[in-house]
Amino acid sequence: METELITHSCTEQSKQEPYKQPAEETVGMKKCPFCAEQIQAEAIKCRYCGEYLDGFSRAGSRPREKKWYLTTPSVVIALLCVGPLGLPLVWFNSRYKPATRLIITVIVLFVTVLCTYLAASVYRQYLDQITTLGI
Repeated sequence: METELITHSCTEQSKQEPYKQPAEETVGMKKCPFCAEQIQAEAIKCRYCGEYLDGFSRAGSRPREKKWYLTTPSVVIALLCVGPLGLPLVWFNSRYKPATRLIITVIVLFVTVLCTYLAASVYRQYLDQITTLGI
Protein backbone atom coordinates (compact mmCIF):
# COMPACT_ATOMS: atom_id res chain seq x y z
CA MET A 1 0.00 0.00 0.00
CA GLU A 2 2.83 2.37 0.84
CA THR A 3 4.54 1.75 -2.47
CA GLU A 4 1.39 2.68 -4.30
CA LEU A 5 1.27 6.03 -2.51
CA ILE A 6 4.88 6.80 -3.24
CA THR A 7 4.60 5.95 -6.92
CA HIS A 8 1.35 7.83 -7.13
CA SER A 9 2.95 11.00 -5.70
CA CYS A 10 5.92 10.68 -8.08
CA THR A 11 3.64 10.31 -11.08
CA GLU A 12 1.60 13.32 -9.93
CA GLN A 13 4.73 15.48 -9.79
CA SER A 14 5.83 14.36 -13.21
CA LYS A 15 2.43 15.33 -14.62
CA GLN A 16 2.56 18.76 -13.01
CA GLU A 17 6.18 19.62 -13.75
CA PRO A 18 7.54 18.07 -16.90
CA TYR A 19 11.28 17.48 -16.78
CA LYS A 20 13.14 20.23 -18.62
CA GLN A 21 16.39 19.36 -20.27
CA PRO A 22 18.97 22.11 -20.60
CA ALA A 23 19.04 23.75 -23.98
CA GLU A 24 21.86 22.32 -26.01
CA GLU A 25 24.05 24.66 -27.99
CA THR A 26 23.44 24.33 -31.67
CA VAL A 27 26.29 23.86 -34.11
CA GLY A 28 28.20 27.12 -34.64
CA MET A 29 26.50 28.83 -31.70
CA LYS A 30 27.54 29.54 -28.12
CA LYS A 31 25.96 31.15 -25.08
CA CYS A 32 26.93 34.72 -24.14
CA PRO A 33 28.47 34.69 -20.64
CA PHE A 34 26.86 38.04 -19.81
CA CYS A 35 23.24 37.69 -20.97
CA ALA A 36 22.97 33.94 -21.74
CA GLU A 37 21.62 34.49 -25.26
CA GLN A 38 22.69 32.23 -28.13
CA ILE A 39 25.23 33.96 -30.36
CA GLN A 40 27.57 32.81 -33.11
CA ALA A 41 30.69 30.97 -31.97
CA GLU A 42 32.99 33.41 -33.81
CA ALA A 43 31.33 36.49 -32.30
CA ILE A 44 33.54 39.08 -30.64
CA LYS A 45 30.70 41.20 -29.30
CA CYS A 46 27.25 40.07 -28.15
CA ARG A 47 24.52 41.57 -30.30
CA TYR A 48 22.01 41.40 -27.43
CA CYS A 49 23.85 42.99 -24.51
CA GLY A 50 26.71 44.72 -26.37
CA GLU A 51 29.47 43.23 -24.21
CA TYR A 52 32.81 42.23 -25.72
CA LEU A 53 33.50 38.54 -25.24
CA ASP A 54 37.30 38.65 -25.26
CA GLY A 55 37.46 40.31 -21.83
CA PHE A 56 39.08 43.53 -23.04
CA SER A 57 37.21 46.80 -23.13
CA ARG A 58 37.46 49.02 -26.18
CA ALA A 59 38.58 52.64 -25.94
CA GLY A 60 35.30 53.97 -27.29
CA SER A 61 33.10 51.71 -25.20
CA ARG A 62 33.83 53.39 -21.86
CA PRO A 63 31.87 56.52 -21.06
CA ARG A 64 33.98 59.62 -20.97
CA GLU A 65 34.91 60.85 -17.54
CA LYS A 66 33.25 64.08 -16.48
CA LYS A 67 35.73 66.93 -16.27
CA TRP A 68 36.09 68.36 -12.78
CA TYR A 69 35.51 71.94 -13.87
CA LEU A 70 32.12 71.09 -15.37
CA THR A 71 30.68 69.69 -12.15
CA THR A 72 27.91 71.72 -10.54
CA PRO A 73 29.88 72.64 -7.38
CA SER A 74 32.79 73.92 -9.48
CA VAL A 75 30.46 76.03 -11.62
CA VAL A 76 28.75 77.52 -8.53
CA ILE A 77 32.10 78.32 -6.88
CA ALA A 78 33.36 79.93 -10.10
CA LEU A 79 30.22 82.05 -10.42
CA LEU A 80 30.46 83.17 -6.80
CA CYS A 81 34.17 84.01 -7.00
CA VAL A 82 34.56 85.58 -10.44
CA GLY A 83 30.96 86.40 -11.35
CA PRO A 84 30.31 86.74 -15.07
CA LEU A 85 33.78 85.42 -15.90
CA GLY A 86 32.49 81.99 -14.83
CA LEU A 87 29.68 82.00 -17.41
CA PRO A 88 31.69 80.05 -20.03
CA LEU A 89 31.61 77.10 -17.66
CA VAL A 90 27.82 77.26 -17.79
CA TRP A 91 27.67 77.62 -21.56
CA PHE A 92 30.18 74.84 -22.31
CA ASN A 93 28.52 72.40 -19.91
CA SER A 94 26.51 69.93 -21.99
CA ARG A 95 24.36 68.86 -19.02
CA TYR A 96 22.54 72.19 -18.91
CA LYS A 97 19.64 72.84 -21.28
CA PRO A 98 19.66 76.08 -23.29
CA ALA A 99 16.83 77.51 -21.17
CA THR A 100 18.78 76.77 -17.98
CA ARG A 101 21.89 78.40 -19.44
CA LEU A 102 19.91 81.52 -20.32
CA ILE A 103 18.29 81.75 -16.88
CA ILE A 104 21.65 81.37 -15.11
CA THR A 105 23.19 84.00 -17.39
CA VAL A 106 20.39 86.49 -16.73
CA ILE A 107 20.60 85.92 -12.96
CA VAL A 108 24.39 86.31 -12.89
CA LEU A 109 24.27 89.48 -15.01
CA PHE A 110 21.49 90.95 -12.84
CA VAL A 111 23.42 90.25 -9.63
CA THR A 112 26.58 91.72 -11.20
CA VAL A 113 24.80 94.94 -12.23
CA LEU A 114 23.13 95.18 -8.80
CA CYS A 115 26.47 94.72 -6.99
CA THR A 116 28.13 97.31 -9.24
CA TYR A 117 25.34 99.81 -8.55
CA LEU A 118 25.55 99.22 -4.78
CA ALA A 119 29.35 99.55 -4.81
CA ALA A 120 29.10 102.85 -6.73
CA SER A 121 26.44 104.11 -4.32
CA VAL A 122 28.56 103.25 -1.27
CA TYR A 123 31.58 104.94 -2.90
CA ARG A 124 29.54 108.13 -3.57
CA GLN A 125 28.33 108.18 0.05
CA TYR A 126 31.89 107.72 1.25
CA LEU A 127 33.08 110.65 -0.88
CA ASP A 128 30.21 112.80 0.39
CA GLN A 129 31.17 112.07 4.01
CA ILE A 130 34.79 112.92 3.31
CA THR A 131 33.82 116.26 1.75
CA THR A 132 31.48 117.15 4.66
CA LEU A 133 34.23 116.37 7.15
CA GLY A 134 36.62 118.57 5.14
CA ILE A 135 39.33 115.99 4.78
